[in-house]
Amino acid sequence: MPENKPQTYANHGRIDPSFHYLLAPLSLIAIILSIVSMFHRGLRGWLAIVLSVTLFLAVFKLRSYALKVQDRVIRLEESMRLNRLLPERDRPRIQELSESQLIGLRFASDEELPALAMRALQENMTKKQIKMAIQNWRPDTFRV
Repeated sequence: MPENKPQTYANHGRIDPSFHYLLAPLSLIAIILSIVSMFHRGLRGWLAIVLSVTLFLAVFKLRSYALKVQDRVIRLEESMRLNRLLPERDRPRIQELSESQLIGLRFASDEELPALAMRALQENMTKKQIKMAIQNWRPDTFRV
């Protein structure tokens, strides 16, 4: 993402070229080619299918593990930020926010975070609703 373009709800999604354009398509191609070869090679073709499906699942599992770790770090960071920014009386409510809500709140500026966090709790807002409600976007350029 270019540094000079401000991040917004409309452009905050990111593509990891090595995953989205290389690993995922190549693992799908391996499955397709192994299915084709199965008809020509019998048992060896079945082995190729099993290995290709295993590769495909491994690629996506590894990606999901990395995203889960990022989610946990974001949850911790946002809990700490809320603990710093919320008034004393509202701090116990931080634990009521879901992981998804905390992930959505990471884009809110420090000025609007306390009010938006309380609104998210009161209205049971989704991550998407929280992101769309943000007026002053705080970019997160590290997540892939």
